[in-house]
Amino acid sequence: MKLRIKLIAALLFLSFASACAASDSPDNFTQEPENGEEIFALNDDKPFAEVHLVMQVSDADPVHYQAALDIANNLSRHYGGPDFVDIQIVSFGAGVPMVFAENNKNATRISSLIEHGVRFYVCGNTLDTIERKTGRLPQILPDIIRVQTGVAFLIDEINRGYLHLHP
Repeated sequence: MKLRIKLIAALLFLSFASACAASDSPDNFTQEPENGEEIFALNDDKPFAEVHLVMQVSDADPVHYQAALDIANNLSRHYGGPDFVDIQIVSFGAGVPMVFAENNKNATRISSLIEHGVRFYVCGNTLDTIERKTGRLPQILPDIIRVQTGVAFLIDEINRGYLHLHP
């Protein structure tokens, strides 16, 4: 009887230890390569992405808007489709008008890129400043994600492992 209790206790302990070890592993673990190092996906929605890119749009010149959109489109084709490249575009400062809803010549392109997995972010601090100066909060395109501080978001993504590009 005592042996049986000890065996059950040992099995429970091993089960508990195994569960604890499993809970310590990150949610975004994808695989373990041959050299034993773990590889983690930067974006759980794009586990097959070969490249993770964050582009900064902080200039008022629409040429920069076009460049960011062209790069996103071209990279998606280059890497064989949107599943194989992870692209984020962050607009802040003078680049925020890129995602305004009113009179936006790029609205259709931006919408199409969003449908193909490109994520667009806009700086909430810049929007708040525009509202203070003009008395009106600019409307942004649908599905644009507002972050409070665009530059801090950019820095955080770079620190996580995203490549940075400022077209």
